[in-house]
Amino acid sequence: MLKQGMIALAILLMAVAAGAGYQMLAERQTAGEQEQRPPRIVNTAQPRLQQVQDALSAVGTLKSREAVSLTAEVSGRVVAMEFESGGRVRQGQRLVQLDDRQARADLEVAEAQLAEAQRQFDRARRLVTNNSISQSRLDELRTALDVARAQRVAAQTRLDNHRIEAPFSGVVGLSDLSLGSYLSVGDVIATLDDTSRMELGFSVPERFLGQLHRGQRVEGTTPAFSGERFAGTLIELGSRVSELSRTLPVRAQVDNPDGRLRPGQFMSVRLTLAEREALVIPEQAMLIRGGASYVFTVVDGQARRTTVTVGQRQPGWVEILEGLELDDQVVITGQDRLSSGDPVKVVDDDSAIPPSHLARAPGAAS
Repeated sequence: MLKQGMIALAILLMAVAAGAGYQMLAERQTAGEQEQRPPRIVNTAQPRLQQVQDALSAVGTLKSREAVSLTAEVSGRVVAMEFESGGRVRQGQRLVQLDDRQARADLEVAEAQLAEAQRQFDRARRLVTNNSISQSRLDELRTALDVARAQRVAAQTRLDNHRIEAPFSGVVGLSDLSLGSYLSVGDVIATLDDTSRMELGFSVPERFLGQLHRGQRVEGTTPAFSGERFAGTLIELGSRVSELSRTLPVRAQVDNPDGRLRPGQFMSVRLTLAEREALVIPEQAMLIRGGASYVFTVVDGQARRTTVTVGQRQPGWVEILEGLELDDQVVITGQDRLSSGDPVKVVDDDSAIPPSHLARAPGAAS
């Protein structure tokens, strides 16, 4: 039995020694492979300080800052038209003239009655001083004079209403009116819109209320003019938050000097809430695993995994709140299969960052 035990112990020692030798051989082989592994080719970029915007996106509808429907206040036949559908008119310009012959005659009657009432009152006022006429009669004539004056004003107003003028400068909409047409009270002649300044209405989620104030910058885009941006300013904030959508209605003013934007047009909105200088890197450098954001940096020819805290994201760029410094070399290509400690070789490649991302860089000219 003792002999068999000695043999088993010897076999066990030999197996342990063989295992240890194999492990040492494997480690040497792995180390040799790492020493012989060629460095990975990567491109790098340094973080940069740029203006970053806290902004929100929404959709809205354009309308004219000033808009009315031109209507007839009196009945009459059209004897003159001085506008074209879709044409621009100035404030105070006569647009339509109705036949006013009867109104002019009524005005002449009212003026004659006023003149007669004035003569009678003046004569009575001279007579009352020597008691040739009673004070009550003078008061009656004064009342008659006031009535005549009011009738004259009413007649003048009826005459003026036969002339339809533009209340402000703008663009006249489509109209089916023709010379000789008969208009009744309330008939719509055309629409008039002041399109030099457009009003853009949209809604902002209530969580942004603390960051809203008048004067904030607004940028709008519309499918009608692809690639163009229209600048505006926030001018009005609603007084109530919608209980259904939990949003606040707001209005922005958008300049439209060439008149291309039209009332009722759909527009995508970008409202800038705040601007600040921040550290940014190309978004292609970012890697995410298990909810953690990280990048690879190059230190002494080796890749180093660096965990970062991300802020705002913009097309092509990411704001870095913590984890990087301005002089860090951040890997932007070739990082997909990198591990911390891998040897790397940095090469210059102007095409490493897509041109479209450069064009949209924070602070870049649009």
